[in-house]
Amino acid sequence: MRRAALRAATCGPRYAQHGVTLIELIVTIVVGSVVVAFMAMFIVTPMQAYTAQTRRAELVDDADSALRLMGRDLRASLPNSVRVTTSGSVSALELLATTDGARYRDSGPLSNAALELDFTAADGAFATTVPFAQLTLPWSSSTSYLAVYNVGVPGANAYEMANVITPAGTTISIAAGSAANENLVTLSPAFRFAYGSPGRRVYLVSGPVTYLCDTAAATLRRYSGYSIASSQPASAATLATAGATAALVATDVGACQFTYNPGTAQRNALASVTLQLTRSSESVQLLHEVPLANTP
Repeated sequence: MRRAALRAATCGPRYAQHGVTLIELIVTIVVGSVVVAFMAMFIVTPMQAYTAQTRRAELVDDADSALRLMGRDLRASLPNSVRVTTSGSVSALELLATTDGARYRDSGPLSNAALELDFTAADGAFATTVPFAQLTLPWSSSTSYLAVYNVGVPGANAYEMANVITPAGTTISIAAGSAANENLVTLSPAFRFAYGSPGRRVYLVSGPVTYLCDTAAATLRRYSGYSIASSQPASAATLATAGATAALVATDVGACQFTYNPGTAQRNALASVTLQLTRSSESVQLLHEVPLANTP
């Protein structure tokens, strides 16, 4: 009995204490990997979806901001002044931006017939029956233009700088008149408008604006501050030579399309702008249609 007790005392601890076997370690690693993989499926996938959704939202916001800017310029353009063209990877849209408008007097009061806008000879002064609303009077400029009855056809096209729009360098001064809603307009030198507007509308034009969409450079830019010309500029180099100032509107441009339906005097024109932005394998495409009242 003494020997059995001694053997039990000697062998017991050796059999009671043992380490982790290689098989147990491999099983633990495999089970842990499976657990981590399942956790990744429930965590990584939603994070990737959130990131993709955020990226798409940013693209939509960028495209919408660009289209809204173009829409504001189009709605404020001189009637019948929008034109579009395409050259290689570049799509161009040009318009004549207006800053204000009024209605001229076509029959002066008996006491002062000189306030009527004369279409038979060069006239250096006339009055309005509806005032310019966006100007702080008195106002004067030699870099703006006045336009009456631009219909966008030969002989009545503002881009020709004749008949329907004052020449470059004409000093235009506008002051308050003596009657309600009356403004006094003076031109130096005097100018003869060739045609009267059925609605007696006169527009104050700040100058041309061009949007260039270059898919090769993946950019949309806005150009302003250059002179009105009969031929439409369709490249950044041409606009730079004309002295235009460029402003970046959108990047990551994958595709764009400008279309213009001139309509008629009875039916509004329609300008359509399609813009596609692509970033990090995400792509969005927005279409913006702007109805334009082209009654001169």
